Amino acid sequence: MTLPISQYPDLLAKKTADLTALLAPYSAPELEVFASETSHFRLRAEFRVWHEEGDLFHIMFDPVTKARYRVDQFPIASQLINRMMTVLLAEIKGNELLTKKLFQIDYLSTLSGQIAVSMLYHKALTDEWIEQAKLLKQRLIGSGFDVQVIGRATKQKIALECDYVEEQLSVDGKEYVYRQVENSFTQPNGKMNEKMLEWARSCTKESQGDLLELYCGNGNFSIALASNFRKVLATEIAKSSVESAQYNIEKNGITNLQIIRMSAEEFTQALNGVREFYRLRGVDLKSYDCNTIFVDPPRAGLDQDTLNMVQGYERILYISCNPHTLVENLKQLTQTHQIERCALFDQFPYTDHIESGVWLIRKA
Repeated sequence: MTLPISQYPDLLAKKTADLTALLAPYSAPELEVFASETSHFRLRAEFRVWHEEGDLFHIMFDPVTKARYRVDQFPIASQLINRMMTVLLAEIKGNELLTKKLFQIDYLSTLSGQIAVSMLYHKALTDEWIEQAKLLKQRLIGSGFDVQVIGRATKQKIALECDYVEEQLSVDGKEYVYRQVENSFTQPNGKMNEKMLEWARSCTKESQGDLLELYCGNGNFSIALASNFRKVLATEIAKSSVESAQYNIEKNGITNLQIIRMSAEEFTQALNGVREFYRLRGVDLKSYDCNTIFVDPPRAGLDQDTLNMVQGYERILYISCNPHTLVENLKQLTQTHQIERCALFDQFPYTDHIESGVWLIRKA
């Protein structure tokens, strides 16, 4: 597999033109564009495993034609993933306990040099599998990897030591540590994530009052933004992400951030007095003066109730993974707010995918 690196400036220029055109009806200022590294930028990768005459190798399927492609090296993935791909298969080849009914391998790497390898099976994992996996991990450590090995099967998940890695991001000259759990959401392009965090901090640097964040994940943004605000209240529904966020808050010495395990829709109902939630007992919502809200919704964008609620805040920071649902939401938001800044973050080079950010202030 080769990358069209020479075409990257033109591909980024097209994305810039496309997003500029989408935002034009909303009086958006000039787009701030953040280019990606042109290779080895992706920190996560998933491959199916193909077995053939005693051999096995990584494969990918074309989503349109369903054609199968052997993948020995993957230049968009980190150098760490590429090294592990080669070493791992060499280590497990010929070991029936580790290879039989192995159908997928997931890799989660970090800028900090740690990597998690998750091996997925169509069989129950036994004590014998665990013993062989422990020996595998020792050999990988002997090859110079700071690695965690996880096995997954139906209703089974076995982590030999732990099921996470610790990432270290440099943001505005400060180092932040983030626990990242395998099979949970993390920003795939680590260097671009650092740029997104710096941009978000730059937008909110003159803020007063408190911040409310919806869809906070493992605290990626809220931890980096906390020093710009008096207090931060954040919501997240995924249990593993909430647990990681709590760890990350403590690890980074953040004292003004509280995470609530709720969906954005539930929190909107709580704020509007539609429902009472046991999970909010002991949380004094009235002690927060949240005049800034941060949202990083799924591809579907904000639901109508949450959109109505977001519109009530003085300042809105909106990170979007789908420019089309973003502009749908902007139809309503720009009735009351104006776009002060907007940005394109090229998280996914060589694809049509556009990650963007808008910073909105209530109109006078």
